[in-house]
Amino acid sequence: MSARSRFSTWWRALTRGREMDAHVDEELRFHIESYADDLMQSGVPREEAMRRARAEIGSIAARKEEIRAAWGARLLDQLSGDLRYGARMLARSPGFAAIAIGSLALGIGVNTVIFTAAQHMLFDRLVVPHADQLRLLWWTQPDDGAIEDLWGEHDPDPSGGHRSTSFSYPVYEQLRDTNRAMEELFAFKRLGRQTFSLEGQSEAVQVEMVSGNYFRGLGVRTQAGRGIEDSDDAAPGSGPVAVISDNFWRSRFASAPNVVGRTIRVNTIPLTIVGVAPAGFTGAYSAQSVPDIFLPFSMQPVVAPEAERPSGGPSLLTNTDLWWVMVMGRVRPGTSDQSAEAALNAALNAAVRTTMPANAAKPAPRLLLLDGSRGQNPSASLTQPMYVLMGLAGFVLLLACANLANLLLARAGARAREASVRVALGASRGRVLCQMMTESLMLSMLGGGAGVLLAYTVRNAVPHLLSSSWTPPAFSARFDWRVLTFSVAISIATGVVFGLAPAWESARIEVGTGMKDASRTFSPRRRGLAGKSLVVVQVALSMLLVVGAGLFVQTLSRLSHERLGFNPDHLILFGVEPPQTRYPGVAANPLYARIEARLAAVPGVRAVTLTDIPLISGSVSMHTFIPEGEQRKRQGNRSALSNYTGRTFFSTYGIPIVAGRGFDDTDTEASGKVAVINESLARKFFPHQNPIAKTFETGPSDHPLKPLIVGVCGDAKYDSVRKPPEPTYYLPYWEAQKGVAGVTFAVSTRMETAAIEPSLRKIVAEIDGSVPVLDVRTQNEQIGAKMQHERIFADLTASFGILALVLASIGMYGLMAYAVSRRTNEIGIRMALGAQPGLVLRMILGEASWLTGIGVAAGAGAALGMGRLIGSMLYGLKPWDPYTFFIAAALLSVVAMGASCAPAWRAAHISPMRALRHE
Repeated sequence: MSARSRFSTWWRALTRGREMDAHVDEELRFHIESYADDLMQSGVPREEAMRRARAEIGSIAARKEEIRAAWGARLLDQLSGDLRYGARMLARSPGFAAIAIGSLALGIGVNTVIFTAAQHMLFDRLVVPHADQLRLLWWTQPDDGAIEDLWGEHDPDPSGGHRSTSFSYPVYEQLRDTNRAMEELFAFKRLGRQTFSLEGQSEAVQVEMVSGNYFRGLGVRTQAGRGIEDSDDAAPGSGPVAVISDNFWRSRFASAPNVVGRTIRVNTIPLTIVGVAPAGFTGAYSAQSVPDIFLPFSMQPVVAPEAERPSGGPSLLTNTDLWWVMVMGRVRPGTSDQSAEAALNAALNAAVRTTMPANAAKPAPRLLLLDGSRGQNPSASLTQPMYVLMGLAGFVLLLACANLANLLLARAGARAREASVRVALGASRGRVLCQMMTESLMLSMLGGGAGVLLAYTVRNAVPHLLSSSWTPPAFSARFDWRVLTFSVAISIATGVVFGLAPAWESARIEVGTGMKDASRTFSPRRRGLAGKSLVVVQVALSMLLVVGAGLFVQTLSRLSHERLGFNPDHLILFGVEPPQTRYPGVAANPLYARIEARLAAVPGVRAVTLTDIPLISGSVSMHTFIPEGEQRKRQGNRSALSNYTGRTFFSTYGIPIVAGRGFDDTDTEASGKVAVINESLARKFFPHQNPIAKTFETGPSDHPLKPLIVGVCGDAKYDSVRKPPEPTYYLPYWEAQKGVAGVTFAVSTRMETAAIEPSLRKIVAEIDGSVPVLDVRTQNEQIGAKMQHERIFADLTASFGILALVLASIGMYGLMAYAVSRRTNEIGIRMALGAQPGLVLRMILGEASWLTGIGVAAGAGAALGMGRLIGSMLYGLKPWDPYTFFIAAALLSVVAMGASCAPAWRAAHISPMRALRHE
């Protein structure tokens, strides 16, 4: 028979089994009746003829088995039988099944949740055709390189200096026009939040500026209308158009089909919607976040004229000094990355020399072509923490698997007689092994299914931990084919790897010994050694997880109780970002003053102030600081952190003035420039001096600011709880030369946020309805948002530690209970010979204690090794903190002893007569 015919027969047997069985029955009946007819023609009576015919054919069941084996369906029959038998055996032991499935569900569920978050944050690609072909342009230069002014992200370069993805717009234009190495070079830039108005309602939306060839370069087609084209980006102000995201279309326009052609306002500038981006499209910057509106670069001088430039300075589209645009492209077919990089390097060098002739003597940047399939990938900083979490989750799964292996080993011992009987009746050892492996895989798949269900239920736990009270979740966990594949894979691997040893033990049982005296003769030494080894591994893994949980919980606790230098209690924060077109530069100052005055008059408000950068927000502003008596140098000037604030900033935040005064009513726009410095700055720049009444120089060299120091305040943490206070100076917000584009108001009140928020919004709307109120939250919530990573690790590792303790206690209880049941005769003999119950109790607990001790010691060693990986993530303690190790060891010892108490108590109260008759 040909292979094709064999496959066709096998497929029919698989898909049309009953029909094929009916054909076999009919065929066998035909042969029996035909043979009986032949016998009857020779004179044999019918009954005898039928008997002889059946005897000649033999067992009908055996013949059918032979036929199905010839079809290749015997394996399916065996599997079906094994599954049915395995289901019956599990139903007969519901306690065993519940513990095994529950343990695996916890382990697999935890890993599925972490993998779901990790695959989104670390592995998601841009939703564009052939994302793997995209290349993001980077550059690197030494610290004294030609590029000095930067707006965008930059990282230290491993070889020295620093690198970034920001280019000046004139440089981008030259690269685009001279490009021969890439299919298309397109540019984009996240502009951040801008004011959006529709039908009299204003709010803040995320805006991204893009080049005219952006959608064409990405290969993205809009689901409605068109994308931004070259004609929209031809000249400044020539393209008053916008493309909105699918999410924005659904949430603001209810998926209206006539949205194309409607007019919206961004920073009060009317724009026509020309298209809706496809669902799932996140832009080129990141695969995690979606901008609401895409605008052509040509609209920057109109929509955001004050973005990152002094008032009256050049437009960003003509500014040759500020590097801010991100550039991406696709390598041409047949062109290697190396050759494309070399060609673009030559073009970049020429563009820098052309646009920045004053910096021609400085080292030029060197261009790098790196993978752009994930955009800028702002989640890269989470790579190490996510891998640590995945590793810890893997340990939880190992604990669950060790429990499964222990339970299966105990079950194999209890079923030794069954295995012996099956072998004695003719079953091969392979069939016994197959049956045991089938049951193991059934357990693992049931546990995997329960784990996936558990993970789906809590799938948004990690996104929730990454979000804050005033922002939506960082992402929505998606259960796609990758998550399901991962869950199925670890379920199968668990069943195979950790079920193989117990199944092998069952398959290699000796028939003669297995039939004797129940299960007592079933490899007790091997079973005991294997079970004890697994329990030691469980205790070691539990020690590792509990130590990790203790370290991260202590880190969060220490950060939560860290001295900040200011009082965060009873402070409610909210932001305002006036439209730049209506409030250019310093024109926003009167608006801020009116809002501040109206807020101060609200009943229940004790104090109000404002600040350019809210404290503990992760943002800082740093400028040159040249104390009185020093001369400004061309390069290498010292710098300090800075912040623009309101008059009552220090009293509202509870920051003490230790010398001089704070800002008061005498400080106005018409008076002299003043500043308050903190104690760290006074110690660094004015050692052994009184800084009051001294001046310093800051700001750009062509428009320097020389304020008079009128006070010294206490040190307060600026951007992070982790960092110690740094040298900082404070200026009144009206002294900002180009104005403050957006501020955060701090309202001191004992009222709840929900009670006062309507009044805050009403006041701002009454003053100017085009100014939205942003991010209402308390200062403590602001601080909590900056400790999200620490909180995630504390919460998740604490959960892992609790799971580890539960699983370890189950493992210890199972081992001790099995040991007591195996040694019932021995214990009965001991007690019949005079052993006291206390001695038996100490014997069982002593065995549990030395197993726990070995496991704790091994886990402590592993935890010390783990410290190298997590040391940088801790705060205020060392990875080998003795207090944490002691508490973890004590907790594990208590749990292990507690789990062993019940079996030990049962052993101590065994009746000698019943024990001697036990088996």
